[in-house]
Amino acid sequence: MTRTTEPAFNLLDEPWIPVRMLHGETLDISLSQALLEADRFSALAETSPPNLIALYRLLLTILHRALSSHHGAWTDAVRARWYREGLPEAPICAYLNEWRERFWLFHPEHPFMQVAALADVPEIRDKQKPWTQICLECANGNTPLVFDHALDDLPAEIMPSLACRHLLGALQFTPGGLVKVVRDSDKAGPLANTAAVMPIGKTLTSTLLSGLHPYRARGQDDRPSWEQSRPNIESLKAPPRLVTGPNDRYTRLTRAVLLARAGADRGIRHILFAAGLALEEDAHAPDPMACYRFNKDGKAIRVSFTEGRALWRELPALVPDATGKFNQPATILSGAANLFEQMGKFDEPIPVLIAGLASDQAKLLRWRIERFDLPLTVLANPEAAADLRARVRQAEDTYFRLRAICVEMVTDTMPDPSHKDTKARARSILDNGPTAPVFFSTTERGLPVLIQRIAAGDSDGAHQHWLEQLQAATRRAWTATCRALGETPRALRAMARADPGLHRLVRSLDPSAITSEETIP
Repeated sequence: MTRTTEPAFNLLDEPWIPVRMLHGETLDISLSQALLEADRFSALAETSPPNLIALYRLLLTILHRALSSHHGAWTDAVRARWYREGLPEAPICAYLNEWRERFWLFHPEHPFMQVAALADVPEIRDKQKPWTQICLECANGNTPLVFDHALDDLPAEIMPSLACRHLLGALQFTPGGLVKVVRDSDKAGPLANTAAVMPIGKTLTSTLLSGLHPYRARGQDDRPSWEQSRPNIESLKAPPRLVTGPNDRYTRLTRAVLLARAGADRGIRHILFAAGLALEEDAHAPDPMACYRFNKDGKAIRVSFTEGRALWRELPALVPDATGKFNQPATILSGAANLFEQMGKFDEPIPVLIAGLASDQAKLLRWRIERFDLPLTVLANPEAAADLRARVRQAEDTYFRLRAICVEMVTDTMPDPSHKDTKARARSILDNGPTAPVFFSTTERGLPVLIQRIAAGDSDGAHQHWLEQLQAATRRAWTATCRALGETPRALRAMARADPGLHRLVRSLDPSAITSEETIP
C-alpha cells in the first residue's frame, strides 16, 4: 500500500452527500453545503438505510458541536427560533474552519473517520482487504449475496464519495464478531440490529433541528472522533469503553479502517481493516435513536426488523409509556415532540423515518426504510399513547386467537392429527402460509384512521373503527387459509369443524355488541 503523503478530498468542499432539492431533483453536495444551505434541500437522498442514518448522525454531531462550542446552552424556544429563521451560519462556519484539517478523507496523519496507524504495522499493511469489507450490502469473505458476484481478489473500483458513505454506515451498523486483526473479535456498532428512528421535516434544516440532541452543561467531554487524539494500535487493543455522549456514539470508530486510493485521480479498490475502538453499551444511556420494548421478564429488547413482521406492530415502542412496564421510546422522539409543542404545532403530525439493518450475530439478514406520520398527541400524551398501545395489542390478541383456530383446522387435515408432533407441523405450515400476511396487511389499512381518531380524543370512534378493521382482517385471513388448504373432503370436513370457532371470534369483534364503556384489557 502506498501511504498518503498529501491531503486529498476534503469533505467540506467535495460533493459526496446525496440530497433531494425542494422541487425533487437529486444531486451530491459537500458537507459545508449540507449545513449552511440546508433550507434548499428537502432531505438526504441516500438509498442505503445504514448509510442514510449514519449521514444524519454525522450532520447532527457537527451541528451540535458547532452550536455548543460557539453558542453555549440553548432551549427549546431558541431551537424553535432556529426552526423558523434557519440555522445560525456564524457558529457553523467557525466550527468547520476550526476543524477543517480533520475533514480530509485522505491524510497522512488524520484521515477522516479512519486510523492512519494501520499503515505502520507490516502485518496489517501487507494484508489489504477489498473495499466491500465496509459495504454492508456487498459480498465479501464467506458471506456471498444472491445478486452480488463480486470477487475479493478483483474488487471493482469505487469513488471516494461512495466509499466514505459506506464507511460511515459500516461504523454504525457493523455486527459484532470475528475480526482477527489486532483482536480476535470486536463489539458491534452502536446501531447493530436496530431499527433506528429519525424525525424528519419538510427541509433538511427542520430535520436536523427536530433530531438535535440537547445541550448538556457537562457535555464538553462528549467529543466526536475527529476532535479526539489520533488512534494508535495500543488504543485499538484496549478494552471496550462507554460512550461519553451522543457525539461520541454517533462517530465512534467501531472498526479501524484506512482507505487505499489507487492513484491521485483514481478510486478505491482496497482498504486496511482491523478491530476498532470497541463500544461498551450502558443500560442507563441508551442510543437516542433506538426504541426498546420489555419482554415478560422485564428485559429491554431493541426494536429491529423481523422477518414476516410488519413494522407498524412495533409502534407501541415508539410512544411514551407512563408505567414504564411496556416500552422505552427513542429519546430523539421526545425532543422532536418538545420542539413541536414549543412552536404550537399541535395539529401537525411528526413524520418519523425508521431505517436500519437487522443481523444475527455476524450474519446480515435484511434492511428496510419505513415512514409513519405520528400526531403530536400520540407522542406527548401518555393516555393517547396507551390507547394506541391497547389497540395494537388487541390486533395481536385477535390474530393469535385466529391462529389457534386455524392450527386446529390444519391439524385435522393431516394424517394422525392426535400425534404430539402433528400440531407442531401444523403451526409451521400455518406460519409459512398466507394467514399472518393477509391479516396484518388488512389491519394496517385502518391504522391511519385509528391514529387520527386517537389523536383527536375520539376513543369510542377509534375503538369501533378498529373492531370493524379486525373483523375484516379476520374474515380475509380465514378465506386465504381455507383456499390454501384446498377442497379435498378432508379439508372441507376440517373447515366445517373449525367454522363455529371462527364465528365466535367474529361475533366478539362486532362493534354493536360492545358498549362504549368497555375497555380493552
